[in-house]
Amino acid sequence: QVQVVESGGDLVEPGGSLRLSCTTSGRYISFPAMAWYRQAPGEERELVASIHINGDVAYADSVKGRFSISRDKARKFVYLQMNNLKTDDTAVYYCKGNLAGIDYWGQGTQVTVSP
Repeated sequence: QVQVVESGGDLVEPGGSLRLSCTTSGRYISFPAMAWYRQAPGEERELVASIHINGDVAYADSVKGRFSISRDKARKFVYLQMNNLKTDDTAVYYCKGNLAGIDYWGQGTQVTVSP
């Protein structure tokens, strides 16, 4: 059974930093593609950043230059380094892995940016 679990969400002041972690487990080798999404109250879930097994990364325009996605060499962990956080970054952040056309989602971790 494949599992995806996020951690690292917290309350932080504007301008602060957080690092989210996503760990994956299950009977597979590794997800070829991983991504972070977020969903603010009353809003649709949106793609924040993605990383492919070939190393390609992509970011939403709203986080370019502030967020960085990475994964460990064993491809069991995916990280989202978030710097210069803004109040608009407040949301539940979700990690997603795609394997053989099937999406696997974590339960989400809350990030709140507030003075």
